[in-house]
Amino acid sequence: MPPNNSMQRTALRAAADAGRWADSDARAEDFMVGRTRPDSVGPVSVKRLLIVCAVLTLWAAAFAPVAFGQVYHVQQMNTEQIRALDRQRTVVVLPGGILEQHGPYLPSFTDGYRNERLTQDLAGAIVAKPGWSVLVFPLIPLGAGGANEIGGKYSFSGTFAVRMATLRAVFMDLATELGDQGFKWIFVVHSHGSPNHYLALNQAGDYFRDTYGGHMVNLFGLIRPELDKVSQDLMSDAERKADETAIDHGAMRETSEILFLHPELVNPGFRSATPYRTRNPKHAADIARAGNWPGYFGSPSVASAAYGAKYWQHFSSWAVDLALKILDGFDYSQIKGVEENPVSQAALEDERRKQQKQSEWLKAKGHER
Repeated sequence: MPPNNSMQRTALRAAADAGRWADSDARAEDFMVGRTRPDSVGPVSVKRLLIVCAVLTLWAAAFAPVAFGQVYHVQQMNTEQIRALDRQRTVVVLPGGILEQHGPYLPSFTDGYRNERLTQDLAGAIVAKPGWSVLVFPLIPLGAGGANEIGGKYSFSGTFAVRMATLRAVFMDLATELGDQGFKWIFVVHSHGSPNHYLALNQAGDYFRDTYGGHMVNLFGLIRPELDKVSQDLMSDAERKADETAIDHGAMRETSEILFLHPELVNPGFRSATPYRTRNPKHAADIARAGNWPGYFGSPSVASAAYGAKYWQHFSSWAVDLALKILDGFDYSQIKGVEENPVSQAALEDERRKQQKQSEWLKAKGHER
């Protein structure tokens, strides 16, 4: 019987993920990177039995006759179906993912793969609340500010960013469309490290709140500071020492995440990656300015699928719990978001140069109005 609602799909994912936790961390890592072990078939352990029982319980609950909401995908719906949605009890989820270089070992869509999975987790949790539905938009592959800007390199293989003003305009336009159609709840799932990126999304959210009286929340902009601390807390002393870096980009955490989420996309050469440890942001900028900088900081070589699974559990739970609290009335304005820094200011100068170049061409061709 195929799964026909979000809770059932969540149960299926839980069953798949359970295998990663059934054995030791080493076995979990072996599973995620595609290795097989000679003793992979053997007596069923007590730990495995407990996990199987837990999954079966979740599976039974998933098929129980409870009035869960529905996860809708806007691209699959017609005019009347969209019009019929309860605007007060439908949450719109806008996932995004910048195309940004992450060095020679990770895909340029690393952030997007994280956001895709978080969108699934978030949607499943929201529709588990009686009376609530979710309307998911296709992922928007646009973001501002690649990590290469830290070294003043505004063109770098693998990064295809848009200007902060462009990103803000895209999300303000969507906010206008959604607000004019009466929607009141929007969660933006668009994790990325650039301060300008966060500011663009936060400003679009402020516009929606002030203009339509609703909520358009950039979740990652609220949880990022806490998750940086969690990332460190989950490491062993040896891992923390090996991955020491003031800028977390393409390092142990992100490599571990993709080993967990999409191991087939990780270049196996990460095991012998040269570490680029940084003492502070200025030191990171000095390293990134070098001609041979490969595009990452820290030490990808100490990454593991097991660490990625642990981190994901905290990351997803934190984001989902915050979203559910907001739906229940939590005042998220009290959370201090990401602030500007010297790197973001320099990046804006480059963006102004790009805008001027484009405007001059439009004007010369008579296209500018």
